[in-house]
Amino acid sequence: MNQLKHRFALAIAAALLGLAGCATSGGNTFFDDAATTMRVKKAIYNDASLKVMDISVTTEAGVVDLTGTVKSKAERSRATAVATKVEGVKRVKNDLKVE
Repeated sequence: MNQLKHRFALAIAAALLGLAGCATSGGNTFFDDAATTMRVKKAIYNDASLKVMDISVTTEAGVVDLTGTVKSKAERSRATAVATKVEGVKRVKNDLKVE
């Protein structure tokens, strides 16, 4: 009887976990944001005018935050343009400082 209760409790727990997984909308935001961050970093690195700049990238809910320093307003604008074109980016918050 005790074993039957244990199995029943396990089955209920598995069912609840399964239903909870079905209730989520979309993918896992943490991993989506991490992938977006990596794509933006790669795009910035691959841009010849930004490759050596001190630019940090973070992403939260598809909003990319650029921080660090660049040498001109043109480079600041270029960083925003490059990041905006990356898949998964909803908006770019540019906090880059011009030296």
